[in-house]
Amino acid sequence: MNAAPDPLATRAPAGTEDLAARFAKEFGGAPDGIWQAPGRVNLIGEHTDYNEGFVLPFAIDRTARVAVRVRPDSAVRLLSTYGDQGVVGTTLDSLRPGSAKGWTKYPLGVMWALKQRGIDVPGVDLLLDSNVPLGAGLSSSHAIECAVISALNELTGAGLDAEEMVLATQRAENEFVGAPTGIMDQSASLRGSEGHAVFLDCRDQNARLVPFETQPADLLMLVIDTKVSHSHADGGYASRRASCELGAEVLGVKALRDVQVDDLEEASGLLDEVTFRRVRHVVTENDRVLQTVELLASEGPAAIGALLDASHASMRDDFEISCPELDLAVDTARGSGAIGARMTGGGFGGAAIALTPVGQEQAVRDAVVKAFADAGYKAPDIFTVSPAAGARRIA
Repeated sequence: MNAAPDPLATRAPAGTEDLAARFAKEFGGAPDGIWQAPGRVNLIGEHTDYNEGFVLPFAIDRTARVAVRVRPDSAVRLLSTYGDQGVVGTTLDSLRPGSAKGWTKYPLGVMWALKQRGIDVPGVDLLLDSNVPLGAGLSSSHAIECAVISALNELTGAGLDAEEMVLATQRAENEFVGAPTGIMDQSASLRGSEGHAVFLDCRDQNARLVPFETQPADLLMLVIDTKVSHSHADGGYASRRASCELGAEVLGVKALRDVQVDDLEEASGLLDEVTFRRVRHVVTENDRVLQTVELLASEGPAAIGALLDASHASMRDDFEISCPELDLAVDTARGSGAIGARMTGGGFGGAAIALTPVGQEQAVRDAVVKAFADAGYKAPDIFTVSPAAGARRIA
């Protein structure tokens, strides 16, 4: 029994020659270059980034690619290989927060954010190709942004380093797109490395690579896309962030990063029940990230299953960002042989991950598909991901 395939998750990205040929056909000439940036899976550390805490994502082998050519004027022409939307045209001078819709708001947001930094952004023709699944919590939007900012950073000679590009794309998300996200997704996409996760301190952007190779341990990482759509710009994400800010204010700290597990008993007497549970998730999740980093270094990926399980329980019960489909995916995967599973991403839908012994892969796949069918849910899309390289020029 197999899940219905997702057209993005199952197709390989266009080859550079094919993408260049499509660009030439649509825009009447060769691109100046092609850049790609990966989506990401967050291994552990959810909703800790905007609380100045710790996260442990890894870039995945699903990418957004952009072929770009600088124009002699301020016009911007955008086209995606996915769907039949046609070329979208605008100008740099017309870019305002909230002025763009659909996928175009991500590249246009990056252009706007770079202009806000005083960078002389030229008009461009841009062709996007992506096989990062949409709405699955794998950061398809940030993959687009990181590919675009990598291209524009080179084409303009801006010379931005990784930290500056992270902050520029965060500004694009927060102010242009209207999604109150942190810096985790961009950091994974820009700083990822094959066979590694990115251990990121979201307070000072200090990042280091942590070995995360599943194959030597006879494990693989399954992604279970529930097909439940989510949006970071909706009220659920924003309300959780507001609760965290309220908790930090009442506890008298700069951010929840400064609250330790031992402080939770005292915090419970100062906060209302809902705010306390939101705070407890962030505080314990930060601790789980640190434990995961230690275990990966000392024992390897086979040792982290219980932490993945505990993370999901915390997101389900304390932060309340799971949904029935995600819970079913996690519980079924664990019951069918996965050594640990959790929802990943901002929540309210999207995907779960299941760290699974190679020999149990088909059993987990079959059990999850059957469970979804029995529950009357849309068939999930299930596929493997591996830690991959970060954003770069490929042609």
